[in-house]
Amino acid sequence: MATVPAEYHDLFEKRTIAHFSSLLPDGSPHVVPVWIDFDGTHLLVNTASGRRKTRNVRRDPRVALSMTDPDDPYRYLGVRGEVVEVTTEGAVSHIDELARRYMGVEEYPNLGDEQGERVLIRVRVDHVA
Repeated sequence: MATVPAEYHDLFEKRTIAHFSSLLPDGSPHVVPVWIDFDGTHLLVNTASGRRKTRNVRRDPRVALSMTDPDDPYRYLGVRGEVVEVTTEGAVSHIDELARRYMGVEEYPNLGDEQGERVLIRVRVDHVA
């Protein structure tokens, strides 16, 4: 297991967009932009249970993410890892936290309009570039 270097922790305080790559059933990559968070150990991605990335990681937990500093496009972080948990526990309060950071609002405005309930995907960091 690896860890996110301390000098990159600021990326999780900004409106950093990560590109989340999971594997489709045929083995090809599926890449989507996501809001990103870090709990000090795991990368956190909040999504809806019916979305393609959620279905992908439940079948094959191997993922990769890349993120670029919104203030410096030449500063980036790349991570390979494995999803260790997909849970509804804390997912709604977490998406509200992300909405405050990314949208400047107190509550996520699209709650209930999505494909299934909110889930929190925890990614173990195995490799950092």
